[in-house]
Amino acid sequence: MLTRLARLGPALPRLLSGQPARFVSQSKPSGAAGSAAVKELHAPVDQGGHGEVDPYVKNPDYHGFSSDPHVDLWNMRAVFFCGISVALVIGGTFLAYLPDNRHWARREAERLIVQREAEGLPVISENYYDPSKIILPSAEEK
Repeated sequence: MLTRLARLGPALPRLLSGQPARFVSQSKPSGAAGSAAVKELHAPVDQGGHGEVDPYVKNPDYHGFSSDPHVDLWNMRAVFFCGISVALVIGGTFLAYLPDNRHWARREAERLIVQREAEGLPVISENYYDPSKIILPSAEEK
């Protein structure tokens, strides 16, 4: 496949662009001109007005926001300012000021240990749940 494309050489971009293909005749030149004849394989198509202009031809710095170069530039700047600057600054500030729950959990555990030792209770009781609140099924229900 690659060798087929390589054989097309300089004609490949024109074939892919949809423009009429032009090929140089390999036959002997006829007439006094002495140059190779150029033939159009497809008749030129009348577009009936102005064709669509590629935005990159009109504006080499096209960013994809608008066909007007001035509006395109300002839209790009606004999107990048909001998308990068604001997101990084506000997002970074938000993450920096989030509470760190791991430190809170350790402080709370230390406070409970001191409170239970002061009351003379064990640090961890043998009954994690209060046994009076546990409802067990009767022997009949088993």
